[in-house]
Amino acid sequence: MRISFSFSLTRLFAIAGKEFVQMRRDRVTFAMIVGIPLLQLCLFGFAINQDPKHLPTMIVNGDQGPLSRTFIVGLQNSQYFKIIDADLPESQSREVLALGQAQFVLTIPPNFERDVRRGDIPSLLVEADATDPGATGGAVAALPKILDQSIQRELRNNRIHNSNTQPSVELRVHPLYNPEGITAYNIVPGLMGVILTMTMVMITGLAMTRERERGTLEMLLSMPTRPIEVLIGKIIPYIFVAYLQIGLILLAAKFIFAVPITGNLLLLLGCTFFFVLANLGVGVTFSTLARNQLQAVQMAFFFFLPSLLLSGFMFPFRGMPEWAQYIGNVLPLTHFLRIVRGVLLKGNGWIEVYPELIPICLFLLGSMTLAIARYRQTLE
Repeated sequence: MRISFSFSLTRLFAIAGKEFVQMRRDRVTFAMIVGIPLLQLCLFGFAINQDPKHLPTMIVNGDQGPLSRTFIVGLQNSQYFKIIDADLPESQSREVLALGQAQFVLTIPPNFERDVRRGDIPSLLVEADATDPGATGGAVAALPKILDQSIQRELRNNRIHNSNTQPSVELRVHPLYNPEGITAYNIVPGLMGVILTMTMVMITGLAMTRERERGTLEMLLSMPTRPIEVLIGKIIPYIFVAYLQIGLILLAAKFIFAVPITGNLLLLLGCTFFFVLANLGVGVTFSTLARNQLQAVQMAFFFFLPSLLLSGFMFPFRGMPEWAQYIGNVLPLTHFLRIVRGVLLKGNGWIEVYPELIPICLFLLGSMTLAIARYRQTLE
């Protein structure tokens, strides 16, 4: 038999044409080739912001004078602060920070304007939720300039007597829950949610897709089991894997990174159960849609990428545009990060946790319903 080793453009183009045909037939892979770069461009180009603005701020206003009103208007005009309550009761200042309803609470003391007129130095208290140090740095740095401009504006309007002594205010900033601004306190608890999302979605999708590729899934058809029994039996081992990962992360957080654990760990473990099930539902659904393990990985990455970038793990959540925050609030990782950081750093209890647990349970209901429906169709 004669073998030709000469290079042939005809054979080359034939093989290249065959690959293009296979690429066209594999629509899922082709969609990921186009979709993932577009998703990255949109997220990094439009949604990610290292200098967050429009941060929710509440004011405990004990003065109600012209100077305090000018200062509040200056805060709003700076775009760093979004005033959502200009007359907050002082007793609720810590509560709104613990619930995550506000990033800042500013307390204007009584007789604030009078003290400035007399040349005294009144104190302006700024309490900040510093669980994410990157979310507060820019706004805190802008505060002295905003305050100075407010005082100068009142001087020009002759509302404050211009004495020889330049009016001044002592700005007291209290960064709560992470006063030293240690990044590990924010990142390490967040890694619990990120690792669980990655492993539960990807490993579950791969494991079930691999069974179908090997033909072992068809063996279940001959067994006297219901689809719901098969599905629950398959995801139970991954729940144990998830809690093993949680244990390792908590041990590392406590003894390696010295992250303070101020809340109830049993409450955190209970909330984690619903978060794990929500991600397992996504993994099972992907396994029924994917034809092979490569497609399962691609689908998992397509879900994991926005979860990582839009949840507030890598970038400040409130620094994103509103449309990105809407998408992020649909993802279970966003709410789980608030739960785990709230429990570990703030010492939050059930009252503070359950508003974030409700969206996770709704996502769990949707993902598990879709997973059961798709898995039942696969078996039947």
